[in-house]
Amino acid sequence: MGIFGKIKDAIFGHKDPGPGHRPTIPAGMAGGPPAQPQPSGGQAIGQADTQVQPAPAPASKEVDVEQVLADISTQRGNPDLNYKTSIVDLMKLLGIDSSLENRKELAQELGYTGELNGSAEMNIWLHKATMKQLAANGGRVPASFID
Repeated sequence: MGIFGKIKDAIFGHKDPGPGHRPTIPAGMAGGPPAQPQPSGGQAIGQADTQVQPAPAPASKEVDVEQVLADISTQRGNPDLNYKTSIVDLMKLLGIDSSLENRKELAQELGYTGELNGSAEMNIWLHKATMKQLAANGGRVPASFID
């Protein structure tokens, strides 16, 4: 998984979607309910041959990126991190190594064409591009995080 994938997972996977919105594990699979034993010797008389259809997946909800980040900041006690404009502070908040090496990798993933030197220009571009990608992947990102 790339650096952007780690950022996205840390934000989008942060909140429990609540009952009825969690993915279900099919019967018989690891972590799911036990499989129902099949009757031996065929069907009982009068028993219909029915297939159980899986429940449709709930419509994915848009993730409020600003609220999730604020919640993480409060929970972790990091009110001084400037995650709204700084890629380094955003990565620190999410528990992701913010080293130049990782920021270079993120820059390559997101298509940065400038010098990979950790400059302010690169870091500002990275933050905006990350927020744009979060928005493109179902996040609700305030304009102030992108502009």
